[in-house]
Amino acid sequence: MLNDYQLLSVGLFAILASASTVSFALNRHAAAPTATLANLTERINAWWAMVAVLGFALLFGKNGLVVLFALISFFSLREFVTLTPTRRSDYWVLIGMFAIIIPVQYWLVWSEWYGLFVIFIPVYCFLLMPAMTALSGDTEHFLERIAAQQWAVMISVYCMSHVPALMTLPLPGFEGRHLLLVAFLMITVQGSDVLQYIFGKLFGRHAVAPRVSPSKTWEGLLGGLASASLLGAALYWLTPFTPLQAGLIAFLSCSMGFLGGLVASAIKRDQGVKDWGHLIGGHGGMMDRADSLVFSAPIFFHIVRYFWAV
Repeated sequence: MLNDYQLLSVGLFAILASASTVSFALNRHAAAPTATLANLTERINAWWAMVAVLGFALLFGKNGLVVLFALISFFSLREFVTLTPTRRSDYWVLIGMFAIIIPVQYWLVWSEWYGLFVIFIPVYCFLLMPAMTALSGDTEHFLERIAAQQWAVMISVYCMSHVPALMTLPLPGFEGRHLLLVAFLMITVQGSDVLQYIFGKLFGRHAVAPRVSPSKTWEGLLGGLASASLLGAALYWLTPFTPLQAGLIAFLSCSMGFLGGLVASAIKRDQGVKDWGHLIGGHGGMMDRADSLVFSAPIFFHIVRYFWAV
């Protein structure tokens, strides 16, 4: 009899194997190679790699997850900083973002110091960062530079750190199963991204915000949210929720994930680029894959903490 972790692993393997089989069949029967099929194959191969990396990190429990998401924050922050303009006088602030804020924030997660974890960045860092810039004496585009730095830290580090922070929640009757809760969040939110993409390609006609992201359609959004909510309800056994609660929380998390992707698209359009980077083949940069998590993770964390934690 398989336990829940083994059942989840088998399910993920079956989904990826099915996707690879479909991709192989489409490429085999195609009259000529196309960019769409090449991109599909590249995306599926990248998913194999991402699931393997996540699975390896999960072998080490909370420690592995904290290290993995600290690295994800590092690469996401690097992409954000690379994309936005900086000046020589921002040097020490930028050093502090990478060398102090990321390690301290994830150490707070690892040490389960909740009281400081939730205020370290939005209170202390957000006050100190503009003060350091002011002390440099460079006031040119001061507000724009500070806003970009703070928003970079907010979504790349603060919001992202709520994923491993799920491991620290005291949930009665759920001891030793927190990794399944992390898996539930990631599967439903990332699954929603994929399902919105598929529904959008099949039925998409009306763009939600055509000037921000022409590929995000109402048909894709509604189809993706509905199917991801059903997926969440079906995966209730990974969580302390009932099937109805799991479906509702999946709906809310995936809705926030859509808004995260939309905001990330708006930032990219403002900076005149299509992707955050090229780290993940077929997907773009790290933030292109994680943008939905940064909006959904804090909401999911606080819902679980408020209603289920002691």
